[in-house]
Amino acid sequence: MSYINFDKTQLVNLEYSLKRELLRSNRAGSYGSTTIPGCNTRRYHGLLVTPQPGIDNGNHVLLSSLDETIIQMEADFNLGLHKYPGGIYNPKGHKYLRDFSIDPYPVLTYRVGGVILTKEMVFTVDDRIIIKYTLVDAHSPTTLRLRPFLAFRSIHSLSKENIWADKKYEKEENGIRVRMYDGYTPLYMQISRENEYTHVPDWFYNIEYQEDMECGYDYQEDLYSPGFFDFRIKKGESVYFAAGTREISPSLMKKSFEAEVRKRTPRNNFTNCLINSAQQFIVRKDEGTHVIAGYPWFGRSGRSTFASLPGLTLIHGDKAACKEVINTMIREMRGPLFPMFGSGDSATWNSADTSLWFFWTVQQYLEFTGERKSAWKSWGGVMKTILEGYRAGTEFNIRMDADGLISASQHNVPLTWMDAMANGKPVTPRQGKTVEVNALWYNAVCMALEMAEEFGDHAFAEKWKPVAEMIPVSFLATFWSPEKRYLADYIDGAYKDWAVRPNMVIATSLPYSPVPEEIRKDVLSRVRQELLTPRGLR
Repeated sequence: MSYINFDKTQLVNLEYSLKRELLRSNRAGSYGSTTIPGCNTRRYHGLLVTPQPGIDNGNHVLLSSLDETIIQMEADFNLGLHKYPGGIYNPKGHKYLRDFSIDPYPVLTYRVGGVILTKEMVFTVDDRIIIKYTLVDAHSPTTLRLRPFLAFRSIHSLSKENIWADKKYEKEENGIRVRMYDGYTPLYMQISRENEYTHVPDWFYNIEYQEDMECGYDYQEDLYSPGFFDFRIKKGESVYFAAGTREISPSLMKKSFEAEVRKRTPRNNFTNCLINSAQQFIVRKDEGTHVIAGYPWFGRSGRSTFASLPGLTLIHGDKAACKEVINTMIREMRGPLFPMFGSGDSATWNSADTSLWFFWTVQQYLEFTGERKSAWKSWGGVMKTILEGYRAGTEFNIRMDADGLISASQHNVPLTWMDAMANGKPVTPRQGKTVEVNALWYNAVCMALEMAEEFGDHAFAEKWKPVAEMIPVSFLATFWSPEKRYLADYIDGAYKDWAVRPNMVIATSLPYSPVPEEIRKDVLSRVRQELLTPRGLR
């Protein structure tokens, strides 16, 4: 039995089921996401959302949704679900939902009178969603109609009817190819068996996205439907629908579907659910392996990559993926800095801590694998480059001061994880010396010293020992208050910010901490009193 499943009473209750969202990535940058009953509630939802290198290399919604209609004895039963102005849902396909499970992939079961139809969905690495329809039971001839709804726009925008949309289509084997606008990859929609395609191009106006509306965003969109596919389906028969950026042979759809299923980690317990979720964030593309910071709207973040990588890979034994991600990031370095967001010409570098998280990630790698000698050989030079770069000073005025601590300041440029902006200014300005950056700095220096001494790099060790000895003294003098019994958040010149923030926790948690154990206990006690909630730290 699936670890995650919902019954009829939950599925037909839209207040409940529309809050339960599905998301599947293909480990290559594309994803599909919607709610359990198939009604999109965010602009970020779509059955096929994929990067468009001919536009901006960002994610774009190609196939927004797909309505299924069961036709028997000239009666139509539409299984789709869309929200329109005035709180109107049309059609109301959710009333036919009887069961939903997700082991090892989403399976929805519909019942219309004597008809039972299952819908199974997988997302493949070649930017394709494959949906398997099985007619479990029926007592009269049955036709299934599929009507696609297309968007062809960025995940951050909404589409409206316009005169520029290309309404033409090209025939493909058992399907069609469409491309609404120049610059986009074509969308191939095909079925595993012969069918009848009827081209009736039309716009569906003012489809609403409930979650966007509740957040105060624009929430109405016009979606384009080129037409519909009809095919007969017999009791016990399975038919496959595929939508992707490349053509597929209809005869290979079943094989591709089953091959993808074999790759899946079953969601038959809580641990496997976590492993399955972790795997979604690892993306292999552009001759590299990356970590996506979050779905549906985030791309890669250097800081998030290093902070999350051990938990995403090493915890369940995937050291190969861990090394691939680290080496991909190293290839994209600029001096001592790793890219914060983006890559290539679009990369940004405004982070004082990302390069220091690299050391922590390597520490976790060593703890899980014990491969110390090979790690020093592969990454020791990178460690030296970072430390020397910070010591000499680098972009964004990131530099080591005479007291051995790191200062980082650039007007109206956030350099720590608290990087929200409003009206062109940081919401939480943290210029100067920040508590977590300097804790990470000390850990980085000590870790590199440990490795250098172990493998005989005496010149490096001799140069950096005085720095390692200086940092804890300066750290306590700068951040610790014997009266307040916790650490300052940041110091900018003569100003000390004593806001109680979770940043000080990092100073207590690293393998090498610049504060003694009794101070760590005081810090954690203050955090527990003021920041700890049942859902984590404020």
